[in-house]
Amino acid sequence: MAEGDDAKNEKETVEGTIRSVVYHNDENGYTVLHVEIPSGYALRKLNEITVVGKTRAVWEGEDVKAEGAWVTDKVHGRQFKADSITCVAPKSLAGIERYLASGLIKGVGKVLAKRIVDTFGDDTLNVLNHQSARLVEVPKLGAAKIAQIRESWRANATMRENMIFGQTYGISVAKMTKIVRRYGPDAIAIVKADPYKLCRDIWGIGFATADRIALSVGIPRDSPLRARASISYVLEKEAEDGGHCWTYENDLLLRGNELTGIPVETLGTALEQELEDARVVAERDGEGPRRVYLKKLYYDEKDVAYRVRRILSTPRTFREIDARRAVAWWERRAGFRLESRQSQALERSLESKFSIITGGPGVGKTTIIRALVDIYGERKLKVVLAAPTGRAAKRMSESVGAPAQTIHRLIKWNPVTNEFTYNGENKYDADVFIFDETSMIDISLAADLLAAIPESSVVVWVGDTDQLPSVGAGSVLGDMIKSGVVPASKLEFIFRQDAAGLIVTNAHHVNAGESLEIRQGDTDFYFMRIDDPQACIARAIEFMTKRIPRKFGLDPLEDVQVLSPMRRNSLGTENLNFEIQRALNPGGEGLVRGGTVFRAGDRVMQLRNNYDKDVYNGDVGFVKSVDTMSRTMVVTFDGRPVRYDSGDLDELVLAYATTIHKSQGSEYPAVIVIVHSQHYVMLQRNLLYTAITRGRKLVLLMGVPYAVDQAIKTNTVRERRTGLAERLNGG
Repeated sequence: MAEGDDAKNEKETVEGTIRSVVYHNDENGYTVLHVEIPSGYALRKLNEITVVGKTRAVWEGEDVKAEGAWVTDKVHGRQFKADSITCVAPKSLAGIERYLASGLIKGVGKVLAKRIVDTFGDDTLNVLNHQSARLVEVPKLGAAKIAQIRESWRANATMRENMIFGQTYGISVAKMTKIVRRYGPDAIAIVKADPYKLCRDIWGIGFATADRIALSVGIPRDSPLRARASISYVLEKEAEDGGHCWTYENDLLLRGNELTGIPVETLGTALEQELEDARVVAERDGEGPRRVYLKKLYYDEKDVAYRVRRILSTPRTFREIDARRAVAWWERRAGFRLESRQSQALERSLESKFSIITGGPGVGKTTIIRALVDIYGERKLKVVLAAPTGRAAKRMSESVGAPAQTIHRLIKWNPVTNEFTYNGENKYDADVFIFDETSMIDISLAADLLAAIPESSVVVWVGDTDQLPSVGAGSVLGDMIKSGVVPASKLEFIFRQDAAGLIVTNAHHVNAGESLEIRQGDTDFYFMRIDDPQACIARAIEFMTKRIPRKFGLDPLEDVQVLSPMRRNSLGTENLNFEIQRALNPGGEGLVRGGTVFRAGDRVMQLRNNYDKDVYNGDVGFVKSVDTMSRTMVVTFDGRPVRYDSGDLDELVLAYATTIHKSQGSEYPAVIVIVHSQHYVMLQRNLLYTAITRGRKLVLLMGVPYAVDQAIKTNTVRERRTGLAERLNGG
């Protein structure tokens, strides 16, 4: 029968026993089963059929009822495509025996499963459900094993109930596992009582999922619970999508109305309740409308302003340095004179308790950091170097010649107390703190960091204000400079150039809104025009996997990074990762999450801060090993192994290609930057500037000239709604 004829087949039902679970996707429930059916069932002379469809967790030996139609797959042949699959406990002794031995119960294999079934026969499942004390009747079964079986059976029953609940409301097994881990055995009751807790407590579950559950369990559309949840959600989305710390009250209520259909008046009442319970905070801008903050962002902003002012006003514990003499000493030691603006910036940092140094690539920021380390080191002062990401910290250490670490590891998360080890009550003991890539520091990280720094210490922030802003809320570096309270020096004279080099030159061209400079012959910057998106993908893979490694002696996995403005579309990172993985790491077993397969050898990136694992948003690692039986894998970050369960896989993405936003703070020996008309809505000057400055030895820009020109011309950077600059000035 042709495949087109299958659509005409009438719907029917098949029943049988699951012989094997060929495939089951925890994320979306997609399942492939081999099912034994009675001989001659439905006039088909088949004893075993293939059933494909979606269902919750399944086990070998279960009885199954599937409703759907027969189809002919071009690759896999005849199979039953199910619209619905219902699994129930098996009835036959053989089915029960296989069920118990399927891995359902920890410690029970084929031999022990047979002994249990031989003992209780048809009554086996009833005994396990209601009379488990009778397990003492099974020959050669000790007390410890009985306890293990009873506990595993109870846990499995709860798990099955949870998974059925999750599937009913479109929650994947992986996310349902996180929910149970967070709320315990009463997870379903807790979620039904207030589904909107999921938005606040479970990473990866948004308002839409929680709202669907709420409406399904009977929570009214105009209920105060729903209205209040929408207030917090809109504020969170504003922070997440736009980097805003606050939202005008009227805008907040209108967006809540668009989201839920709840009248603005009802939402206004909900807002007052949220304010009364201190879940959100509002303050008035003079005579203007109220600004509404999430509670944490409000206090983070106030805390940062307070601590910056405290550091500026507190005397240092060591004797002040004669800045001019110190600069002259360092120049003699280094064997060259600093350019005048460099010298002024270094003097200002030596004289100030808290100072900022900004500028683009090649203007000498690293030289000033090195000078500060040498000058303070000569005076036996303790100097700490840190940056927001592992790659930035590593680069800082290599270029300065002194150890550096990430900010998170500097202040040390304590999973027992659920807070950083170094904080407002326990300061980090050092005299001088120098932080690089500070444009990446959002308001919450700034609050945690500054709380850990003694007021008597000297603090220097180094960064590039022309790069993309922090992923998280706030504009800390820009607001500090804007306030005028923190002494800031901007370096503009370009030092890091060579005869053939164009990376630094073109970065500054882009920043100035000027056209790129392209040369023939050997250089470190190339542009390749490719109009067709599929050809662009093919060429990017060719250059990443073959041509760049061959010409420059680079490792495609370690040294070459593909960058794209977007996640979606054929030239977005999701599709690029799929295609590059097929070229670089196509074989072997893997763990599946959604449409992604993680295999040993894959380059991956962490998507959120996971303090328990000591892995943070933007960290890049490599999959060391995969265990498909236990559905776990080990990822190494800078050589440190970290274990991931199937429920944690939503925190990882493949990282052969990454978005330009996610590349912030990182520098790679070679980058391939794809800029195409597909990316039109994302094209901005600071985006292209950030991409170009990620390359250390080579930048290959690939795409269409129109898109590059559009990015250079578009400099309408969206202002973030923050209040730090005002607070630094006493507002």
